[in-house]
Amino acid sequence: MTNDWARARLHVVTGKGGTGKTTVASAIALALASAPAHVLLTEVEGRQGISQTFDVPPLGTDETRIVRLSGGGELVGLSIDPKAALLEYLQMFYKLGRAGRLLEKFGAIDFATTIAPGVRDVLLIGKIYEANRRRRDGKHKGDAPPVYDGIVLDAPPTGRIGRFLSVNSEVADLARVGPIASQASSITRLLQSDQTVVHVVTLLEEMPVQETLESIDELREKGLHPGAVIVNLVREPLLDDVALDQAREGRLHKASIRTQLTEAGVSATPELVDGLLEEARDHAERIDLEREQLALLEATGLPIVQLPALPAGVDSGSVRELADLLVPLFLTQCADAEVEA
Repeated sequence: MTNDWARARLHVVTGKGGTGKTTVASAIALALASAPAHVLLTEVEGRQGISQTFDVPPLGTDETRIVRLSGGGELVGLSIDPKAALLEYLQMFYKLGRAGRLLEKFGAIDFATTIAPGVRDVLLIGKIYEANRRRRDGKHKGDAPPVYDGIVLDAPPTGRIGRFLSVNSEVADLARVGPIASQASSITRLLQSDQTVVHVVTLLEEMPVQETLESIDELREKGLHPGAVIVNLVREPLLDDVALDQAREGRLHKASIRTQLTEAGVSATPELVDGLLEEARDHAERIDLEREQLALLEATGLPIVQLPALPAGVDSGSVRELADLLVPLFLTQCADAEVEA
């Protein structure tokens, strides 16, 4: 595993829909918090995936503690709303106060956050940028430690991640000067710095892997830093390599299968035996496909982490199991960063 993202404090997590992106983002946040550390886990899509994962009330626009670990680590959750972010932005830079509420009443806020290109993403990432800068003494600069030791962003899916993170180019035609342009440039510097890495969640299937490879190329082209490839929902082969070869070639021994079924108290009908042989062949072909896809991911040169499929489904307890598997990667990177510093 490379040390290219050892200094990262902002961990952006993306992935094709259905790959378990929110679950993995939550597990990464827990892994970082186990340092122990004070970690912020954020979402920007309004799905309340974090609250569902940890079985807590829906998150609002305020930062809310959702987990306190026995070792002293703490996980804080935030669901970023673009409308609230814009109202906060107008107050911060233009001191509009009640006038901002009037703009909301007449629909100007909805227009800016849904129609104006790029503004919505600038506002969403702007909240994360502000959280990253904030210090424990209440300032945004100085020698005081940051409020958060790490920030994890459950980001939009891979099909939109490049555009989402390229906020500077998105607003170039909208605002060339002024606070919006200045903030967009500052955000871009953060996202392209070694403080930010983008982890991609995928499955060992053709479409998710292809989208993962395309997103990694896009991130690199835009000057962003891919982190790790997290392969989710991995299932161990049910047969060893010798049996897989035999299944693939139709050479599994029928008599042996009938004997084992009989010993297990199952009636070994010809239809059942033939059905099992067909399933074994399909299983071998699936394993071959998964290994081909894994080889394509390994060719990216990025760290690959495989997370198992959880038979009982996903809840706060199972997310902690996944976090334990991620600790060696993420805390090793953090330790390396301290040594280099």
